[in-house]
Amino acid sequence: MTETPVGTLAFSGPFRAGDRVQLTGPKGRMNTITLKPGEKFHTERGFIAHDDVIGQPDGTVVANSTGALHLALRPLLKDFVMSMPRGAAIVYPKDAAAILAKADIFPGATVVEAGVGSGALSLWLLRSIGAEGRLASFERRQEFADIAMGNVAGFLGYRPANFDITVGDLTDALPNAFAEGTVDRVVLDMLAPWEPLEAVATALKPGGVLLCYVATVTQLSRVAEAIRDTGHFTHPDADETIVRGWHVEGLAVRPDHRMVGHTGFLITARRLSPGAELPELKRRASKKSYTDEDVELWTPGALGERGKSSKVLRKKAREAQRIADARLGDETSPDADPEETP
Repeated sequence: MTETPVGTLAFSGPFRAGDRVQLTGPKGRMNTITLKPGEKFHTERGFIAHDDVIGQPDGTVVANSTGALHLALRPLLKDFVMSMPRGAAIVYPKDAAAILAKADIFPGATVVEAGVGSGALSLWLLRSIGAEGRLASFERRQEFADIAMGNVAGFLGYRPANFDITVGDLTDALPNAFAEGTVDRVVLDMLAPWEPLEAVATALKPGGVLLCYVATVTQLSRVAEAIRDTGHFTHPDADETIVRGWHVEGLAVRPDHRMVGHTGFLITARRLSPGAELPELKRRASKKSYTDEDVELWTPGALGERGKSSKVLRKKAREAQRIADARLGDETSPDADPEETP
């Protein structure tokens, strides 16, 4: 299939065979399906024929076989990433939006991402860099790479030519992929982002942005000190994003009972020009306040890491590939079962 440049795929207009559609029932339950001529989506109360949705405009309301009304909408990117097959934990939309802003991802940028996980952040980055940019992702596990590539193709409807995934360790693979000073932005979403910092500093252009996404305070502390110790970056800046929804109905205006709290920390720094020495911050803690042994204890490795088995990851990769095949028009691959959107 001919690869289509990023940004030219239509995300509006009448529903077509192969489109992903989000169906919301009378009780607010959402299910996402892939449209195929002649097939039916069954609920506990009746079914909806795919042919009744194909050709209808986005935002239409269709009735199932018992007359129950369902709202049909194309999933937004934030909807897709929350319901797509995943092997690793995804970067949530609230953090993805902050990453795009804090890392200053721009059209035409050359961006390095590690690790790729399930491809959620890759989709946001691809949308931001546009057709002229390049996204080079690095992932240690082949299963994660397969899931991510399937999810990207499943959402876009094609495999973008400006996106590639290298399976391997970033420290070893990055110098072979990019010459010194040729990368605009680096986004690290990995267990130990302090390990490839020297390779990242070599690849980044002066003024380029390094952004690390970490889940725990222990990771945050260690990567901040590692960034300082390289001598290649500005003083790191860290924060987190917490989102609280609001219920607004008439005069009933109040915060939601549930909120999206901590998911991860974002820490950013910019590449200094070669040979530049950054002035010390007067408020910076003395290096005598901790030892190398103290820092080592503040690591995920010391606390242990839990991951999904290879069997589960292979299953998720097959599910992502079935969604991609349906979007790419490969009728030989059966569609995945419709999944309920969280």
